[in-house]
Amino acid sequence: MILADKIIQLRKKNGWSQEELAEQMNVSRQAVCKWEGAQSIPDINKLLQLSKLFNVSLDYLLKDEVEEIEYDMSSSEMEPTIDEQRVKRFVSMEEANAFLMVKEETSGKVALGVSMCILSMIPLFLLASAAENYLLPISEDMAGGIGLVMMLVIVAPAVAIFIQCGMKTSSYEYLEKEDIETQYGVTGMVRERRDNYRDTYMKNLILGVIICILSAVPLFSMEIFEGNEFDEIIALCVMFAMVAIGVAFIVKANIPWESMKKLLQEGDYSVAEKERKRKRKSIAGPISGIYWMLATAFFLILTFVQPKFFLYVGGVFWAVAGILFVAVLIGCKLYEDREKK
Repeated sequence: MILADKIIQLRKKNGWSQEELAEQMNVSRQAVCKWEGAQSIPDINKLLQLSKLFNVSLDYLLKDEVEEIEYDMSSSEMEPTIDEQRVKRFVSMEEANAFLMVKEETSGKVALGVSMCILSMIPLFLLASAAENYLLPISEDMAGGIGLVMMLVIVAPAVAIFIQCGMKTSSYEYLEKEDIETQYGVTGMVRERRDNYRDTYMKNLILGVIICILSAVPLFSMEIFEGNEFDEIIALCVMFAMVAIGVAFIVKANIPWESMKKLLQEGDYSVAEKERKRKRKSIAGPISGIYWMLATAFFLILTFVQPKFFLYVGGVFWAVAGILFVAVLIGCKLYEDREKK
């Protein structure tokens, strides 16, 4: 086995890309590419550095007839690394492009589904308030019942959208949990796409946040101009509509951005973070599920028992639930950090 093949074998055994090896050797990726293509040979200093980095002897690197790895006994790092113990998942250029494409395709659908869930509350508010103010020839209980049915009719297709998008991306879940090694050129391709997408991401994110902040203006306006009760409900519905639009911008912008971070193994998807999650399973997921199930059950029970009650407080119920949910997540994070120490 020649030197070029040995470098390739050792690099892959450690789970490094050519770019990562180049960074550790303080050379360009093109230099590593030439070494592995047998187009050039590292100088003696680089060979010594490779020997220490891979924890192998110089004889193993330089002598073609030596096929079995001879470890450098002078090295203090005799224990196999985590990357050596665990085989990394290989991601080809075709697979990376397919993942980015499906994420881009589903981002708009997921954003639509989230917006539909937020908008589903509007019919309930409008019908219940119209019935209470005698703008519709139906009782308040009937208005509340019709509003709930309309809410479920809107939520049902939103859930179908989530399931459909989840099935399309389920085969790529390993990118979030497993360590990966990308084919030559994938990292550069993803970084280029991220650089081109950065301005669009920032614009949509800022626009979404601004719309969500301004969504409170209609309610404040009713306080200033002292509108009647039905006007306040209309202002509340406008607020929900604006929040739905703002959240849609944020979700649609964030999904492609996060998918690129997964391929680059950055942020929450870095090798170190994945290893931390493997060692200590997060409690945030199960607690989040229990929290929202209880919140939804509480909302539905009180709505069926007293629809008129939720005409007044239903608008702020989910806002308060969202704020409390952030507090729950912070509590989970503090608990996990304390357990790590």
